[in-house]
Amino acid sequence: MALSLLKNLARSVGVILSVTFATFAMMYSNGSGVARSVLGLNATATDIQREVAELGLDRPLLTQYWEWLSGAATGDLGTSFYTGQTVRDALSNRVPVTVTIVIITLLLTTVISVILGVTAAVRGGWVDRLVQFFTVLGAAVPGYVVAIVLVFTFAVAWRLLPATGYVPIEQGLSPWAASVTLPVVSLLVGTSAGVAAMFRAAVLDTLGRDYVRTLRARGVKEREVIFRNVLRNAAVPGLTALNLTMVGLFAGAVFIEIVFALPGVGQLGQSAALSSDVPMVMGTVLVTLLIVLTVNFLSDLGVTLLNPKARHR
Repeated sequence: MALSLLKNLARSVGVILSVTFATFAMMYSNGSGVARSVLGLNATATDIQREVAELGLDRPLLTQYWEWLSGAATGDLGTSFYTGQTVRDALSNRVPVTVTIVIITLLLTTVISVILGVTAAVRGGWVDRLVQFFTVLGAAVPGYVVAIVLVFTFAVAWRLLPATGYVPIEQGLSPWAASVTLPVVSLLVGTSAGVAAMFRAAVLDTLGRDYVRTLRARGVKEREVIFRNVLRNAAVPGLTALNLTMVGLFAGAVFIEIVFALPGVGQLGQSAALSSDVPMVMGTVLVTLLIVLTVNFLSDLGVTLLNPKARHR
């Protein structure tokens, strides 16, 4: 078990180095383009050359990356090319928004997916067909389409919830809940549909195992078979599906934050990429990687604890 966790940790470090270097290389490969983006279209060639030198973009790529990596290791992610604000301060205001949306969506996805997947597999018949219809429909409709429909319905037509903006929980539980409801539901439709389908398949596979038939033949109560045996074994592929969902949630959060004007990491990274604000882009990429890899590590740990075979790898 310890060896498996060390391998996952080493893999995570490799992913961070690979992704950050690739992003750094793409952003910094065109130093004059970055300088022109900072100075504007009316900048002269002399101004651009001077700005390239001031930003340090004329130095070797590996030297620049090493300096950035050394600073990132100590918490120094640099300063925005445009606002002069440190990347660390900008992210400290944005990360809680995105993490709040993603975590709430992930928790609700887990609960809804387990209920739908188990119910469909155990009940069968029209219940199973209804759940399958929901999973196909939910997976087919993009999250931003769901978001637009929700805004027109609940914010514009019925005026029950705010269409845009984010209210910190410190300003009140009710305003905060109202501000996150539509973004969370927009992400929840697609994620719960996909994970519910995975849980359904895992439960059906487990129900067909010989030991389940043996338990039933011995007169063990169906509820005990489901909750003590079937769910435990079906949880392993379920955790894997949730792990993949976590990555998709951050991708979907970019669109959701734009639609609902949420001051999150996705919106910050998107605007920084469009304006070639390299330090800000690198900061958002690093923070997103750390969050995703942390969840991935915890997911692998959960799979290891649930699956006895994985403990001896």
